[in-house]
Amino acid sequence: MANDVLSVRMMIVAKWETEREFWRRGAAFAGVRVEVTQAESAAEAVEQLGRAGIDVVVIDAEFGEPHRSAVAQAARGARTHPIVVYSAEKDSDAVGADGDGVVTRPTTVAEAQYLVDRILRTRLPNRVLVVDDSATTRSIVKKILMATRFPLEVSDAAEGAAALARLRNGKFDIIFLDYNMPGLNGLAALAEIKRVHPSLEVVMITATQDEEIGARARAAGAAAFLKKPFFPADIEQVLHAYCGLRPIPMP
Repeated sequence: MANDVLSVRMMIVAKWETEREFWRRGAAFAGVRVEVTQAESAAEAVEQLGRAGIDVVVIDAEFGEPHRSAVAQAARGARTHPIVVYSAEKDSDAVGADGDGVVTRPTTVAEAQYLVDRILRTRLPNRVLVVDDSATTRSIVKKILMATRFPLEVSDAAEGAAALARLRNGKFDIIFLDYNMPGLNGLAALAEIKRVHPSLEVVMITATQDEEIGARARAAGAAAFLKKPFFPADIEQVLHAYCGLRPIPMP
């Protein structure tokens, strides 16, 4: 993840000082500079969103309606289009909320730091490599990626050996890796990628109907597995998980 952005502005909207303190202290140890503002009420949060360039809004799911909706709507109308995340003890506490995802409410500074670093991926440029021997598939995946809310720098490679060469010459954060390619197939490429870059997120993609491939890919370190044909919502789900966000439950 590129960290040449000077800072990210995060607003914590929570009733309790304890939770706000966890988020503040966690943000202080984040991998990039985070400017934290806080609000104890919906009115205060809406006022800040109207005048400040907020990038991420974390809302305590305990805020009832219509308060949390008022904050989310203000965020949607803000010029910076901030990501809206709900902090909840359990996902069901955020049922029907208007936002981009939900995370488990932190109970330690270390948990908060982990969440902040993950959530910041939604606002900092991430470098993505799409690897597939089909030029059509590469083009489709790149178009889907570039249409998301996430700031992505997308490159591509036509086969596994070329992908490894790209990795030697540049840094990437996520790889979408086809399984069935000439020469070095996806699983072999995955093994080599994880050997050299163990923390790199790899998403295996394939048209094969063999269920075992997905299990083998995950066992080898793949973060996710997508079957062709997949849809924009499937890639959005992968990106949300990469940023530590779970879907908000539907009512």
